[in-house]
Amino acid sequence: MPAVILTDIRTARERIAGKVERTPTVLSHSLSEQFGVPVHLKLEHRQTTGSFKLRGASNAVASLNAEQKARGVVAASTGNHGRALAHAAKLEGMRAVICMSRLVPGNKLDEIRRLGAEVRIVGDSQDDAQQEVDRLVAQEGLVMLPPFDHPDIIAGQGTLGLEMIEQVPDAALVLAQISGGGLASGVATAIKGVSPRTKVVGVSMARGAAMKASLDAGQPVLVEELPTLADSLGGGIGLDNRLTFAMCRDLLDDVVLLSEDEIAAGIRHAYAQEREIVEGAGAVGIAALLAGKITANGPVVVLLSGRNMNMELHRKIVCGDTSINAGRAG
Repeated sequence: MPAVILTDIRTARERIAGKVERTPTVLSHSLSEQFGVPVHLKLEHRQTTGSFKLRGASNAVASLNAEQKARGVVAASTGNHGRALAHAAKLEGMRAVICMSRLVPGNKLDEIRRLGAEVRIVGDSQDDAQQEVDRLVAQEGLVMLPPFDHPDIIAGQGTLGLEMIEQVPDAALVLAQISGGGLASGVATAIKGVSPRTKVVGVSMARGAAMKASLDAGQPVLVEELPTLADSLGGGIGLDNRLTFAMCRDLLDDVVLLSEDEIAAGIRHAYAQEREIVEGAGAVGIAALLAGKITANGPVVVLLSGRNMNMELHRKIVCGDTSINAGRAG
């Protein structure tokens, strides 16, 4: 039996009710006209903390017992999980420590600090930040709640899939961001548990897509973490990955990768045509459609997963600044 099943996701939805928003799904007239099938946008970037990560973090924190809550929580993050965990911990009056690499954009660091969490900047990758997490668990007794490879995190993210298939019950295809795989595996479990014929495709950036490289290799592998406009999708999946690699391998119908220019085009379209501000990771589903890397014979649901982007960088992208360097991803 898989580590996370549909029942777990339904339980998670009950557990986090009132702590997260049930975000809307709307029809994109521009994309629907362009592709000849209904294209719906799941507006999860409007979530309380600006990304889907609040679902998994809230479910994981709510699942802790009193002794664990007293010890506090720690996690490595590329930004959005850290912000979500800081928010969930603050509601419970808990200590939270978020460990991040130097690649994490400053606007995300500021928001995590604003929520009262302790921030540790360690090294140049998620793997470096994870070493500090391991030290804090061993030496200070903090409870680790990782960004993806945890059953409560996966189940919480899977609540998105329940909402999407309820809002668009005839969906032929769902596009979900894929990084460590917590979101993609949770969404795929929910979607296929309710509507087995619906395809679920993971979407990521070409620069440092660890899950895609691991799926191609047949096992978790190390991938160099590179600066990218889709910075929220950075980081490895862990060579000791317990859950998400196998779930993504078994549940996803495909994974597609995007160039930095294609991601920028997705950000511009979201703003100019949909009137939505989304970060690079949030725009990859739209970008995949615009780049012609997706085909569908029925309704499509595209997840807009987050909005936590440096607004000066966003302004440059929507104004067509071609000098933007991926290494300045906000």
